[in-house]
Amino acid sequence: MSTGSAIGIVETSSLAKGYQVADAVMKRANVKMVVNRTICPGKYMVLIGGDVDAVSASIEAGIEAGAHTVVDHFVIPNVHPDVFPAISGVAKMPELKALGIIEGFSVASIIEAADAAIKAAEVELISIHLAMAIGGKAIVTFTGEVGAVESAVEAGAEVVEKRGLLVEKVIIPSPRKEILSELI
Repeated sequence: MSTGSAIGIVETSSLAKGYQVADAVMKRANVKMVVNRTICPGKYMVLIGGDVDAVSASIEAGIEAGAHTVVDHFVIPNVHPDVFPAISGVAKMPELKALGIIEGFSVASIIEAADAAIKAAEVELISIHLAMAIGGKAIVTFTGEVGAVESAVEAGAEVVEKRGLLVEKVIIPSPRKEILSELI
């Protein structure tokens, strides 16, 4: 999916405000809607892509429209190209080596963590699971050599931890494939 060089998100605690945020971000600048939907538990997310200036201006408008309901937000310039397939669930299952998992309380923080992790070390994203059927939390999984996975988990978890939204981070050397049936 080609959406430009940046992505941005506004995550709200209100469904009604979520629709208003979606409208505001689309009206502010020339951006492409990547994901626009409700997420568990009764939250809403608007994920857009485009050039950095347009995404920044649109996310600013979304934050303003969302006001007190904004749970989290970001703009990532130069997002890693592997992030999009992992969000949409079309990433291929890579050869499973060590498994890294980062779990957080917001969709926005986990997408940022995924981008930071894959830029920090030689790992492959498996999936980014966003809030559906997991109580509004989000999780990113990736694989690679143990040392690379350790570096990626630390880099990604740091992003989430700074916001106070880290639930857990895990590294599993040589995991059994059966434990990933939920992701495949």
